[in-house]
Amino acid sequence: MRRYRPLPAVVFAIIVSALVGGLFGRSALATDDKIPDHYRAFTAALSAIENSYVDKVESDALVTGAIRGMLGTLDPHSSYFTPKEYAQMRERQEGRYYGIGVSIVAVDGDITAVTVFEGSPAYKKGIRSGDVIAKVNTKDAKGWTTEQAMRELRGPRGTTVDVEIRRRGYGALIPFQLTRDEVYIPTVPAYFMIDSTTGYIRMQDFGENTDRDVKHALHDLTSKGMRRLLFDIRNNPGGPLDQAIQVANEFLPRGRMIVYTRGRIANSDQDYRAKDDGEFTDIPIVLLANRNSASASEIVTGALQDHDRAYVVGETTFGKALVQSVYRISAGAGLALTTAHYYTPSGRLIQRPWDASFDEYLSYGLKDQSEVRQHAASELKHTDAGRPVYSGGGIEPDKRVVGQFEGFNPDRLGRQLYARQAFERFAQRFSAEGDTRVSGTSSGRKDVKPNFVVAIACGLTMRRSRRISTSSAR
Repeated sequence: MRRYRPLPAVVFAIIVSALVGGLFGRSALATDDKIPDHYRAFTAALSAIENSYVDKVESDALVTGAIRGMLGTLDPHSSYFTPKEYAQMRERQEGRYYGIGVSIVAVDGDITAVTVFEGSPAYKKGIRSGDVIAKVNTKDAKGWTTEQAMRELRGPRGTTVDVEIRRRGYGALIPFQLTRDEVYIPTVPAYFMIDSTTGYIRMQDFGENTDRDVKHALHDLTSKGMRRLLFDIRNNPGGPLDQAIQVANEFLPRGRMIVYTRGRIANSDQDYRAKDDGEFTDIPIVLLANRNSASASEIVTGALQDHDRAYVVGETTFGKALVQSVYRISAGAGLALTTAHYYTPSGRLIQRPWDASFDEYLSYGLKDQSEVRQHAASELKHTDAGRPVYSGGGIEPDKRVVGQFEGFNPDRLGRQLYARQAFERFAQRFSAEGDTRVSGTSSGRKDVKPNFVVAIACGLTMRRSRRISTSSAR
């Protein structure tokens, strides 16, 4: 492992000066007398740890932890990549590797299939959502991280990978041999006519061909008599900015602002407008959005709402719209840094604040959406027609219709169970095994005192004010 001990100040200065020079311009070192003090404070601490800490430490790990600690004071999305992580990120961006068509997550040490994409190698072979990938090329996958599993499952197009699946209801592992291939994830999985004049389009994601998919659906529905559109972008996590701009452009005349960015560094202030007259500028739109609509989907929603092209129904969107720039720093490592914010045409900041905590910010999808957020006077903006809209995080709907988690605001344990997919796994077990609860008539029922507390092993308590069955728990 390479160590920095001989010249810690020089090494760290190289790392930081690369960032400072790239982000704030060459004049930063000359104009801010405090920056050298910051260098000295850090390198002095690093040197003291290296030379005097009770156990031997690795300088690489210390510097990596320090950089990630700095980023942890900024926002939930800025991140540091080790050289290996940075190389993997570049591979994903350049599309040089292919997969089997399964989104996975590590749950309690098991690599679990969350979604199997239709038409993918895994789909064609019969792998299902909820399957546990127990082995990959004879290697035991127990305890792997999601990243480890991805590295094993991905590879050059046309190569094979052997996986063994553990499926509830089957005693032995199920072997599959899959051929890696390009996986196409349709961004418009459904569109149809609801009635003789109302068309429906479901846009579940953004990819490099989303504009083409949306335009195809619009033309097909128009040929069938569509005069108004129900545009569903609920649970759309976003994607490429250029596709968001092109989709919005389909409904806007040339020159209309779609989104703009503002930041501190050169070239961070950009305006994005409709380049051409959209083909569907007159069709009335009702747009469905919810708490899981994020990023590019919020850009489309905000643009159509601000220009009074869509009436938005549903919940306040997630509120994630940041410009991230990736910088390569020393030894092949990389830094993804937030460098600008996105604003809707009326001037609304899309990004939701994370002042309370990163955990609160990231668990937004679990919050009760029935409460209407209070706004400061400075957050008031107006659409082209003068309708009031508000800044401060996410796109608020014109008509609030709370979705399926209405009133569901779990405590810490509930969020942990949700994150571990406990509810989904219970549903899978119920589907495989049926209702295994104790059936029949309970006997031995006894009266108990009002507000009697029953202690549960996991630390929860349940209150019963009338009667409970004491026999069914045996």
